[in-house]
Amino acid sequence: MTPTADNWADRATYDDRLIFHTEPWVGFVAEAQRAEPVLALVKDGADPVGHFTGLVTKRFGLRILGSPMAGWTTSYGGFNLAPGVPRRAALQALMPFAFDELGCAHLEIRDRFTTVADLGGLRLRWAEAPTAVISLEPSEEALFAAMASACRRNIRKAERSGVTVEEVVADPTFADDFYDQLRDVFAKQNLVPTYPISRVHALIRHLAPAGQLLLLRARDSSGRCIATAVLPWYHRTMYFWGGASYRSSQHLRPNETLIWHALRWARSRGITEFDFVGGNAYKSKYGTVSVSVPWARRSRSPLVANLRDAAAQGFALKQRAVARLTAAR
Repeated sequence: MTPTADNWADRATYDDRLIFHTEPWVGFVAEAQRAEPVLALVKDGADPVGHFTGLVTKRFGLRILGSPMAGWTTSYGGFNLAPGVPRRAALQALMPFAFDELGCAHLEIRDRFTTVADLGGLRLRWAEAPTAVISLEPSEEALFAAMASACRRNIRKAERSGVTVEEVVADPTFADDFYDQLRDVFAKQNLVPTYPISRVHALIRHLAPAGQLLLLRARDSSGRCIATAVLPWYHRTMYFWGGASYRSSQHLRPNETLIWHALRWARSRGITEFDFVGGNAYKSKYGTVSVSVPWARRSRSPLVANLRDAAAQGFALKQRAVARLTAAR
């Protein structure tokens, strides 16, 4: 359906709402992926009990419903549901909607509050996709104490070295700084970034006017930008969308300083959770807790499932090939 202002307003009344269910974010993903938003009402009989958020795109000439798809640089999709409405029932209703009503050949969904127990018997394939989160309800002192001692030392070292953090507002050069540093991060592994700089511009263009985006720069004592962070936020959660720094300046520990600034900024505004959007081991030094968020998928046929797996493998090979060509120039 084409959402009205009332549709968006109703979604914002659900306690399980995330930034990924909002108009600015859906607009960002639709532009970046050239996809068509699918916003559907979830009903129990004739009674509305929630909403579903996804986007339809085409691959190999087939319609695919992503909520989201891997590689979309968006963390979660799925449902907003009234209290007491089981997510398993919503997932079960999604199958005929995706394959029959929308005519899709493939579905992927990563709903923040779905558990593995919700998936049984639905003929879904799924993979563990844990995320690392930090509760921001404790005091600043308690948050700092919960970090690994090495992380605390690095934050203090950055301060002693003259590293400062600035909050960026309406600066068109920020995306260039971030992406240049991101290229340096990937080059360390002989890779190139998995998305173009246009995606960073699109994110800022859609989210910044809504006041749902914190952009941070870290500068060294000479004023040079050495690290950046992109942090969307909404309702009770801030998300780590991206961070990057120059390898030559990592000894100054700007990355830890950016995260510490973001945690305090979010907490001071009543945000109660920081989500790293991934479970990489290095994030544990910030005092994170791992939360399982399964990434589920289902295809109309085994052939479509094999095409999806082949596409993922092909993307990884292409990324390495482009990196080799770039290094050879």
